[in-house]
Amino acid sequence: MTHRVGFVVFDGVTMLDVSGPAEVLHQASRLGHPYELVLISAHGGEIRTSTGPTLSGTVTTAEAGPVDTVVVAGGDRLAERPIEEELLATTRAVAARATRVASVCTGAFVLAALGLLDGRRAATHWRHADTLAGRHPQVRVEPDAIHVRDGRFVTSAGISAGIDLTLALVEDDHGAEVARGIARELVVFLRRPGGQSQFATAATAQPARSDLLRTLINSVLADPAADHSLSAMAGAVAVSPRHLTRLFHTELGTTPARWVERVRLDHAQQLLLDGHSVTSAALRSGLGSDETLRRAFARHLDTTPSQYRRRFTTTRYEAAAGTEPARGGR
Repeated sequence: MTHRVGFVVFDGVTMLDVSGPAEVLHQASRLGHPYELVLISAHGGEIRTSTGPTLSGTVTTAEAGPVDTVVVAGGDRLAERPIEEELLATTRAVAARATRVASVCTGAFVLAALGLLDGRRAATHWRHADTLAGRHPQVRVEPDAIHVRDGRFVTSAGISAGIDLTLALVEDDHGAEVARGIARELVVFLRRPGGQSQFATAATAQPARSDLLRTLINSVLADPAADHSLSAMAGAVAVSPRHLTRLFHTELGTTPARWVERVRLDHAQQLLLDGHSVTSAALRSGLGSDETLRRAFARHLDTTPSQYRRRFTTTRYEAAAGTEPARGGR
C-alpha cells in the first residue's frame, strides 16, 4: 500500500527541508516500500525557495486529497516574523485529516502557532529554540534533540535533521532494517552521534534584560577562566548570592553555576578547534582538568572532546582517526 506524504511549503522555504526528507522517501520506494509525495501550498503552483530555485507543481489542500503524513517544512522567516493566516489555514486543514504530523526545523513554529504542540515536547533548530519557547511557553522545547516524538506529532531540529526525522518515520512504517539500508545508501548515520547542542553556542546566545546581569555576563565572557563562583560574581555586582541566583533563573532560566559551566564549555570547544590539547583547553577555559572537561562534554553535548575535535576541525579525512572514509556503491 502506498503511503501518501504531504509537504506543506511556502515562499522562502528551505530547500533541504523538503529535498532531504523527499530523498529518504524516494529511496524507501526503490526498496519496495512506496511513498507518494505531494507538495501542498496555500495557492498551488510555483513556490520560490530561500535559495532562489522554485518548486513547481504544488497543489492546494482541496486538490491534494487525503494524506497519511504531513511534513511542515521550515524557513527562517517563520521564526523571525508573524506567520501569515493562509499558511496556518493550509496546515490546519491538511493536518486535521492526517494520521501523523511532522515538522522540519522552524516548521515547528507553524504547528505551535496552531496550538497543536501545546503540552507536548518539540524540537526546532538550536538557533531558534529559545524563540520558540518564549513565544509558545506551553510547548516543552527540547533544544538538544535531533527529533522528538510526542503522540502523532514528530518535530525535528534544523535543516539536515529532516533526514534523521524521515528515517525515523520510515523505521516506524517498515522497520529498522529498511531505514538502515536507506541510511547506508545516503551515507548518513541512522542515528547521528550526539545532540544538536554540539553545533550551538547556547550560553553566549541568551540575552539578559537587566543592565546588572548584562554587565556580569560580559565580564564572564571576557575571561571565562577567572573566579566565577557564586560569591565572587555576586560581590562583583554588589548583590546577594540569593538575589543573583533569582536573576539568573528569571532571565536565563538556569543557575549561575550551570551558566558559567556552559560558557566555559563554549570556550573550550573553540580552544579545541584552534588546536589546543584537551589539557590546555580544560585549563584555559576554566574547567580545570581533563576529567572535568570530559564530564561537561558528556553532560551537555553527548560526545567527548576528542570526538568533537575530529568532527568539527576539518573536512579532510585523516588516516590517524582510524576509520575509512564512507564510500557509496551498490
